[in-house]
Amino acid sequence: MDAQLPRTARLVRMALPDHVCPWGLRARHLLQSKGYDVDDVLLTSREAVDAFKAEQGVKTTPQIWIAGQRVGGHDDLRRWLGLSVHDPKALTYRPVITLFAMAAAMSLAISMAVRGTPFTIEAGIWFVGMAMCLLAFLKLKDIEGFVTGFIGYDLLARAWLPYAYVYAWAEATSGVLMLSGQLVWLASGLALFIGGIGAASVIKAVYIDKRALTCACVGAGSNVPLGFVSLLENLMMLSMGLFMLMMQ
Repeated sequence: MDAQLPRTARLVRMALPDHVCPWGLRARHLLQSKGYDVDDVLLTSREAVDAFKAEQGVKTTPQIWIAGQRVGGHDDLRRWLGLSVHDPKALTYRPVITLFAMAAAMSLAISMAVRGTPFTIEAGIWFVGMAMCLLAFLKLKDIEGFVTGFIGYDLLARAWLPYAYVYAWAEATSGVLMLSGQLVWLASGLALFIGGIGAASVIKAVYIDKRALTCACVGAGSNVPLGFVSLLENLMMLSMGLFMLMMQ
């Protein structure tokens, strides 16, 4: 497709002294990465921006022309090039997968630094502890938003709302104690308690009641579907809690 397209494009974008439109920069990079020779036209004053919008009958910048044909804005350009357009409302597991991957990478790196090998029992404990701490951080940075989402499906939180606040702090406490190796009985007890209730809540909401919900596991405003990954998080806490108790 690209070989048949003209190789010149005109890009009109906003570049004010106190604000440069990020979508204009993204459009320029996209055009250049596709091999276009870009005529980059800057609107450097608010008056110039308003005049351009009025002249072209558009509400936003940037605007792109290819071979004299107006394509539109950044998203329109992506569609014209046959590329996907980000949907902020689309359900995705990316946030939680990224979090688990980062926790795994950090735990392996620390194990390598401390033990001389990445593959140790401690690395597994550190992985769960780090994942719990990262998950707790995302909940606590907007605790009210987390509570609103959490009470939509957690069995105990729906019966006693303060538990939603307790949950986030309990997860953080258990994660920190796992990393420190101290008060193992408390770290394990908290993990077993919140993990057990969480697993039961996900099973009931998703697999019994067949409800389509988003998970509050990575905090407020996420589009992570409530399902297997959410269940895996709770089973992970349950398993690590049991393992640490057995190791004592």
